[in-house]
Amino acid sequence: MRYVIIGAGAVGGTIGARLSRAGRDVTLVARGPHLAAIRERGLTLATPDGEYTARVPALGDPAGADPDGAPRLTPDTVLVLTVKSQDTEAALRSWADLPVTGGGTAAERLPLLTAQNGVANERAAARLFERVHPVCVWLPATHLEPGRVAASGHPYSGMLHLGRFPDGADDTDRDIAADLAAAGFLAPVRDDVMRWKYGKLLRNLGNGVEALFGRSGEAGLYEAVLAEGEAVLAAAGIPYTSKAEESAERGDRVAVRPVAGQERQGGSTWQSLARAAGSAETDHLNGEIALLGRLHGVPTPANAAVQRAVRRAVRERIPAGGYPRAELTPAHG
Repeated sequence: MRYVIIGAGAVGGTIGARLSRAGRDVTLVARGPHLAAIRERGLTLATPDGEYTARVPALGDPAGADPDGAPRLTPDTVLVLTVKSQDTEAALRSWADLPVTGGGTAAERLPLLTAQNGVANERAAARLFERVHPVCVWLPATHLEPGRVAASGHPYSGMLHLGRFPDGADDTDRDIAADLAAAGFLAPVRDDVMRWKYGKLLRNLGNGVEALFGRSGEAGLYEAVLAEGEAVLAAAGIPYTSKAEESAERGDRVAVRPVAGQERQGGSTWQSLARAAGSAETDHLNGEIALLGRLHGVPTPANAAVQRAVRRAVRERIPAGGYPRAELTPAHG
């Protein structure tokens, strides 16, 4: 199989570099200084065991002005969508109608893996793509500088549950899982992969809290967003994995370890604020809970407050961990 990683940041960069080192055919898709750095000197993946530089083809958005244009897509190509959820719609539009060798388009013929936080990406992808394969991502990695990703997971870089949308699994899942396992990932194939993604959604509700206040603060707010999330999923009748089930599955096989002597500083939303990326995924995490709460009559003031605060932090370029605590009041909705 040939892999095109659409979004070579923390998650996509780790998956792409690992697959490349395992001998798989990989193309990375990135933008701006990160794309330029990968083209110039490769993508460096730093891990607890050392560094590796993947020298692989790198492309920009095929709908943009990249002189190299779109990749040549063959029937054995797998598209791996690893952009943040707020960038999903644009990425889907860029890739859906690209031609595949032998006829047809990417959306008609190729499997699309949604290796992203949140649960809205799969429905968005299924509006265009025939073959959508959700991936529940447990992969502690950091991308803060062009051309470099730090993957903190040890001894495995991450655990990537995969299956079909809306349910089930097939031989494509099993073939991809074998490649991921060869590349240093745990890759269980699940008939109920969306149940795992909803469980991960609950864990990700704290991402915005961490981005606003750092790891050390606002435990009460984290408990509030989680309690609202559990209440909303119960009201909606949506099954999800428990924290105990997830911990038993992962065990100590994806333990977070220092990379080059540095502890991991923060998760994906924290990194968006730290890089001043101009957007964050909170509206697709806490916002998913707020949406379901409105649909099912469950108040979600804490999640809505985190949404608003992160949008303000992005807009005003408030640094990660630096939000003024007194200005977030979940009790007021």
